[in-house]
Amino acid sequence: MAGALWGGGPVQAQQSQLPLTGAGGDPQTAVAQSRTSDQVSVTNGGSIQSSLGPYGDPFGYRAYLAERGITYVVTYIGEGLADVRGGLRRGATYGGRLDTSLDVDLDKLAGWSGARFHTDFFQINGHGLSRKFVDNLTTVSGIEALSATRLFELWIEQRLFDDKLSLKVGQISADTEFAIAQSAVVFLNAGFGWPNIGAVVLPSGGPIYPLATPAIRAKYVPDEHLSFQAGLFNGDPAGVPAAGDVTDPQRRNPSGTSFRVNDPALAIAEVAYAYSIANDAKGLPGTATLGGWHHFGQFDSPRFDSVGGRLLADPQASGFARRFRGDDGIYAILDQTIYREPDHDDQGASVFFRVSATPSDRNLVSFYLDTGIAYKGLFPDRPNDTIGLGLLYSRIGSAARGYDRDLVFLGQGTGPIRSSEAVLELTYQAEIVPGLTVQPDFQYVMRPGGGLVDDQGNRIRNAAVFGLRTTINY
Repeated sequence: MAGALWGGGPVQAQQSQLPLTGAGGDPQTAVAQSRTSDQVSVTNGGSIQSSLGPYGDPFGYRAYLAERGITYVVTYIGEGLADVRGGLRRGATYGGRLDTSLDVDLDKLAGWSGARFHTDFFQINGHGLSRKFVDNLTTVSGIEALSATRLFELWIEQRLFDDKLSLKVGQISADTEFAIAQSAVVFLNAGFGWPNIGAVVLPSGGPIYPLATPAIRAKYVPDEHLSFQAGLFNGDPAGVPAAGDVTDPQRRNPSGTSFRVNDPALAIAEVAYAYSIANDAKGLPGTATLGGWHHFGQFDSPRFDSVGGRLLADPQASGFARRFRGDDGIYAILDQTIYREPDHDDQGASVFFRVSATPSDRNLVSFYLDTGIAYKGLFPDRPNDTIGLGLLYSRIGSAARGYDRDLVFLGQGTGPIRSSEAVLELTYQAEIVPGLTVQPDFQYVMRPGGGLVDDQGNRIRNAAVFGLRTTINY
């Protein structure tokens, strides 16, 4: 969107009632965007440096580098999560992620006009609650991943034509710029970041956290309201495994340095319109987004055999699924501020609604939606706290449901038939000092895995999950 922060450029406050610091670098139209987030698309609000006095920048090295166009951010997220009821089994985990990012203004450092370099490294530790205990589709935590030290993004961006056109090339994650709902960044569940349907159906989960991949992205911003962007990504950040290889994609690309470029591509395009962002606008700000993707690889039918359309559940089937050439997905997002606190442009309530769909004949999940509300500054003496209530829903595709019915009909299983998974999340993010937040969280997972069964053949029970996250941003 025109006037967007092309990688942290100067804010033109006179053009907008809200600072241009929305998730993904676009104009902030969600007044309730939280102060910290696990989503890399978000610039966390504030730094603990301001609370450390002379210890915030020992010897002045940070200021020295910033004057020369070199800035770095270190963020640590630590959280304890517990499945206290239901799920695959009860239990608790602790996980953490240390994120170190480096940005270089190449114009200021080397005279390369309009250019910026960025890289981001993760040190991930601990265990994931969804993987070990809940066994659900929409991962309980946005930082959940296998323990590793890995490179995430590594790219150069070039801005042209008075910053209206931006070209980015290198290792890129799709969820830093595409399909972002600004009002949703306060939540812990990973589904509120990249729409969960893509994480389920794309090879290796797609080019999203924790696996970025080589790509090129172009973004055109003709005016302050409208933006167009498109990206071409290597379609499998971990590479296509050999037949029968069930190794986790994160283990196939353990350090984030595979730099694969020979897999079938993934193309993504999106258009967004930000409205009521001017000082004299009569309405409240919001953003409407429409996007879609196409993957050029091959995808298996969840239900039919490759020979004569025989059912995969049939004992006489070959066991090789019918293959489809390519896969597609579409999504739409509405992000809307619905109330602004009097005399406070950065406090109030925002809502979001996001839907996405894929063909049901080749995907486990065919329809996904999430929606919610976030309120920043609900309590007068806590202006930077954010409370959020959100809902996610993933519907199992008709072919996958048909496979479950076929198993029962042919005497190969006893059910139940998978249908859908839903998650309700309530969260409260409290800012202790700038750059330090504490966030209690509750999630209720209904029909984990869409209605999976445990080892005894019983449907996995609804899970109640409690958590506490601490984020330190420097």
